[in-house]
Amino acid sequence: MKLFLKGERCYTEKCAFDRRNYPPGQHGQGRKKTSDYAAQLREKQKVKRLYGILENQFRNTFKEADRRKGITGEVLLQLLERRLDNAVYRLGFANSRNEARQLVRHNHFMVNQSRVNIPSFPLKPGDVISVREKSKKVVRIQESLEGVARRGVPQWLDLDKEQMKGSMKALPLREDITLPIQEKLIVELYSK
Repeated sequence: MKLFLKGERCYTEKCAFDRRNYPPGQHGQGRKKTSDYAAQLREKQKVKRLYGILENQFRNTFKEADRRKGITGEVLLQLLERRLDNAVYRLGFANSRNEARQLVRHNHFMVNQSRVNIPSFPLKPGDVISVREKSKKVVRIQESLEGVARRGVPQWLDLDKEQMKGSMKALPLREDITLPIQEKLIVELYSK
């Protein structure tokens, strides 16, 4: 499945997944049956790679989602979408989540007028994410903002391109998350 981990390259014809969408090696094109466990594990690994999270952090996020009220799978996706690095990517300040993570770690962003360099910082409705004054001239951020129209900004976020700031209007709903994720498989995997 195409995860768009390489940023702009995934939108061109150079994308490796478009050129060769089967595993490498002599037997890569053979058909294999997958078990239920394999499908659940594959879904969990896909979500981990999409959001750029390691196993322990993902497990802790799942435990937090399990403790909260609501449907566990939807709460999990909501917690992942509320991360600062994901919001920076969704607002269009970065071309990929990895790039957004690096920009956050390098102190380019402020949340509610205070510097935050923690990519997993959880955002709340009403939080304002802005590019620091020193960082407004960073070429990577400016180039990413030019391409934001093609990717679009989700409904739960609001972007002001001129002032280089965005805000979180509301919590993301399952309908707002357009990624092809089957969160039920992840819940089944961790329920064993």
